[in-house]
Amino acid sequence: MCRMDLAQFRYLTFDVVGTLIDFEGGIVASMGEIAAEFGTQIDGEQALGLYRAARYAADADRFPDDLVRVYDEIAPQLGLPRQAALGERFRESAKHWQAFPDSAAAMARLARRYRLIAMTNARRWALDHFERELGSPFYATFTVDDTGTEKPDPAFFTQVFDYIERDGGAKSQILHVAQSQYHDIGISRQLGIANCWIERRHDKQGYGGTIAPASFTKPDFHFHSMAELADAVDHVPAT
Repeated sequence: MCRMDLAQFRYLTFDVVGTLIDFEGGIVASMGEIAAEFGTQIDGEQALGLYRAARYAADADRFPDDLVRVYDEIAPQLGLPRQAALGERFRESAKHWQAFPDSAAAMARLARRYRLIAMTNARRWALDHFERELGSPFYATFTVDDTGTEKPDPAFFTQVFDYIERDGGAKSQILHVAQSQYHDIGISRQLGIANCWIERRHDKQGYGGTIAPASFTKPDFHFHSMAELADAVDHVPAT
């Protein structure tokens, strides 16, 4: 843990998919349901590994629209049929992905102290569903549709920085909260903003459905859940 104080921040910016929304659980559940209908089973970690490799292809589409293409690519490797309708069903499953059990309550607690900003590589239609699942805690939201680019592109972050400056804030008042070392923690360090790693896979091996970083970035703050972050904030005296 660093010497930074959680009281120094005014804005918490959030990765959404993987940090607040359990996309891995959603992917495994959707693929598992399809598999059961065809009389077979899938290995969840294998499915996530195949998803990861397919998702980060050069010809990838915007997320989660890209799940149609991803399903078509990985289905044969999981013993599932390649059918357009099943790919579309896989994409539509994003509307039903659940928040991690601690996410909504933690966000409600954090919203009492900070301005919460969503920064997601998902499209707006998907964030609309995620936001409702989380109890609509955000002060502002940025999607790939708004920025025209995806994290870890610095341009995504720059647009959020510009918004916060217009709101009367500064980069020194931002804490970026995320589970992805590749998409968020590494680039936030490079851009000079404080970060908080929510290590959702602390009890699992590997990076699951998220691409592995070229190198590990030691975060400024490190918790295993959003509840742990909210608890830490509750112990910081109000300014």
